[in-house]
Amino acid sequence: MINKILIAEDHEMSTISLQKVLDEIGVTQIEYMYYCDDALASIRHAISRGNSFDLLITDLCFEMDGQEQLINSGQELIQEARILQPELKVLVFSAESKLSTIEKLYNELEIDGYVRKARNDAKELKIAIEEIEKNQRYYPRHLMQLLKQKNVYEFTSFDIAILTLLSEGIRQKDIPEYLQRQGIRPSGLSSVEKKLNFLKEEHKFTTNEQLIAFCKEYGII
Repeated sequence: MINKILIAEDHEMSTISLQKVLDEIGVTQIEYMYYCDDALASIRHAISRGNSFDLLITDLCFEMDGQEQLINSGQELIQEARILQPELKVLVFSAESKLSTIEKLYNELEIDGYVRKARNDAKELKIAIEEIEKNQRYYPRHLMQLLKQKNVYEFTSFDIAILTLLSEGIRQKDIPEYLQRQGIRPSGLSSVEKKLNFLKEEHKFTTNEQLIAFCKEYGII
């Protein structure tokens, strides 16, 4: 059972959403911390009293306000908290939407759930906590959709080289010269044009700009 929750969050509106959800599911043992250092200190103190937290809910980004902190991000807080309490459940509540960042949270930090700050986030928070309470990992629907789209096509090293050059502001007609310098083959302009046209058609885009934005969003480049 999840009876005691620690919330590390520095935005008041997000705290209101969390409070609403926790009231609905009947959790009454809640501590709120605005700084990561204070959150870690609370975890340490709770362990020493034999009354540890069941769940940590944390944002990823914390604004700097002049107060010196040893820990400045949710990622660092999760890492340090798990050192103190390896079995601690972790739910990330953040505005981050980049797929590569969210995947890293699951794969490297082994979080138990992720909810993006957006419309209807209160409803999703409730579902996430209920799943975590069942010892299940919670994967948000939008994340599963992104993963499905990302895995439809496997980007090659040649694709990534071209897209990276475009994202750096290199004009399409100049890309062959850069490919030749790096020893990448094929490097002809015709090959570059055909590849870009194929990628746009495959992902249903009409411009290179849309394709680049897509690849950045999913952490491909």
